[in-house]
Amino acid sequence: MTFISEKIINRKKRYYLEKSVRLPNGKIKKISVYLRGYDKDKNYSELKDYNKILEEKVKKIIIDAFSRKYKTSHVFDEKNLKKLEEIRLGYKKIISKLTKSQLKDVLDKFTINFTYESNAIEGNSLTLKDVTFIILEDKVLKGKDLREIYETLNTRKAIEWIFFNKLKINHKNIIKLHEILVENTGISTGYKKIPNFLIGRNIKTTLPERVEEEMDKLIEWYNKVDNIHPLQKAAIFHGKFEKIHPFEDGNGRVGRLLINIMLLSTEYSPLIIRKTQRMRYFHALEAFDNNHYDNLYRFLFKKYKDTYNKFFKIYVKYI
Repeated sequence: MTFISEKIINRKKRYYLEKSVRLPNGKIKKISVYLRGYDKDKNYSELKDYNKILEEKVKKIIIDAFSRKYKTSHVFDEKNLKKLEEIRLGYKKIISKLTKSQLKDVLDKFTINFTYESNAIEGNSLTLKDVTFIILEDKVLKGKDLREIYETLNTRKAIEWIFFNKLKINHKNIIKLHEILVENTGISTGYKKIPNFLIGRNIKTTLPERVEEEMDKLIEWYNKVDNIHPLQKAAIFHGKFEKIHPFEDGNGRVGRLLINIMLLSTEYSPLIIRKTQRMRYFHALEAFDNNHYDNLYRFLFKKYKDTYNKFFKIYVKYI
């Protein structure tokens, strides 16, 4: 909350526009801007220029503080960490200014785009127009594969669950997410009972009898580590999750939604991986399998920036 304070300095009254912000370490920092020539009887709305100056100071301090919170790496260097914080603040500002109807509209548009792209990566043949009709009209299209229609409806349910609940990363939520996504598609729920294979990737997935143990380790790691950026954590988790491949089917779709659970739970904007980037995405995962993490880091970092700039910022521009 912004307020005006009065101070006596060298026996003269001085006025400051101030705001208190909470830093990552939990401490409260007061940030102020001197109101040169301020008159108490002046209309507060005339202070908009000072408000802009104060907001820029607040933004810089928050970005600097949050970027210092995380360990730097080759991809997640100081420059990129600051960019991520800038986007986080921009996303929060966009969401806070939307009306209820606008928020519903942007969520509908995100759901349509994410559902179409994520399912298309796995071979779903529905067009963007088909997906739009199914999600907005909640109607079944004649002549379309029923499983693909259910995949679309299920992804919508999953996204609504993700957006309206601050979810933790644990076995219960991961299994529930899978159950939502594969409902009425004939796929077994729960962790896999028989081995599965990755087409086009020269790696063996985790055997069924070891899935729970490996998922335990991954979940414990995720909830314990707090010195690396949430997007970097999400990238590592995603790479390891896809390598485990814990479910009979639907692992890719679950994994991409888990990335967004991790981002949304830490107030970062969600991302969309486009079907046109399918091969780059798979190559990044293959490199991750061989312990070359930077490809996946760069890929998800770019998808994060692209989704914010080409979806959320564009949406605000045209409302």
